[in-house]
Amino acid sequence: MTINTEPVTVIGGVDTHKHTHYAAVIDTQGRLIGHHEFPATAPGYAALRGWMRGLGEVTSIGVESTGSFGAALARELTRAGERVVEVNRPNRLARRMDGKSDRLDAEQIARAVLGETSTAIPKSKSGVIEVIRTLRVTRSSAVKARSQAFNTLFGVMIGAPSQLRDELVDLTKRTLVNRCLRLRPETDNLLSLAAEPERMHLAATKLSLRDLARRWKTLDEEIKQLSAQIAVLVTATAPDLVSLHGVGTELAGQFLVTVGDNTDRIRSEGAFAKLCGVAPQPASSGRTSSRHRLSRSGDRAANSALYIIAIVRMRRHEPTRAYVERRTAEGLSKREIIRCLKRFIAREIYANLPQIVT
Repeated sequence: MTINTEPVTVIGGVDTHKHTHYAAVIDTQGRLIGHHEFPATAPGYAALRGWMRGLGEVTSIGVESTGSFGAALARELTRAGERVVEVNRPNRLARRMDGKSDRLDAEQIARAVLGETSTAIPKSKSGVIEVIRTLRVTRSSAVKARSQAFNTLFGVMIGAPSQLRDELVDLTKRTLVNRCLRLRPETDNLLSLAAEPERMHLAATKLSLRDLARRWKTLDEEIKQLSAQIAVLVTATAPDLVSLHGVGTELAGQFLVTVGDNTDRIRSEGAFAKLCGVAPQPASSGRTSSRHRLSRSGDRAANSALYIIAIVRMRRHEPTRAYVERRTAEGLSKREIIRCLKRFIAREIYANLPQIVT
């Protein structure tokens, strides 16, 4: 009798959550080998990897939500030398047939890796581009809060007593904020004016406008500081990208965040174009055998950045203006020309991305 001592080749799948991760392991024939739950902590990640390694030779590990709950796990597994595959969409047919549980989800994640329906390498989230992303997210939140603060300030000002409203209503945005900063309410104790409703209303309005102006000013300073830090990091990380016509630090930062720290995971300019949603997709059917349509998937923020660059170049870049004139003479519409320009710009952006391997 011959005993097969060759190691079993297995594939892992992990259904990620806030406090725990559920792992499942299958072999190359799709048979379930084992499943187990682990805490979402550094010791838990090590235990998860050790458990999988104890069941066989691990070729790949599929991880759900590598941009959120699974980010730390994917980073630790990659650092330990494992091949991690990003799996974000569950098998909906299997879910309808078999139901939903953490074990079933983890098993389906592993099967997605085995069947190669999921092949994307996740962002490493461990370098300077992750720092840029974090700062951009913080600044975006501050920008939204600043807009909300001013909208609230404007609404309070419009409903203010006439003697105050008439003084403020014609001022420009920043002048209005600075003027509200200098408002001096009669008192901070509004109850002391309870017997005089009009004076209390005026004091309360001045108090609200002053505090909202202070909030706007604080957020404005925060945004300026974050923008300066982002500009320095982006320029140092991707000087060639920043120097392209119409790009600059803001749009360059968006492209860097879209690609991630491990830029080698995007292996061709066609893949980058697809990631940005500017790669044409076949849409043929029946007797229509050569029809294509514009991709609507990918990173829409990167797609928007390409559109901005295209518009800037159409206005101020002589080679682009000449191209637009030639294509217009050929009968293309402005929308079709912009689509062509976005595809060309995506190729140029890809060629100037920093080559970072993590």
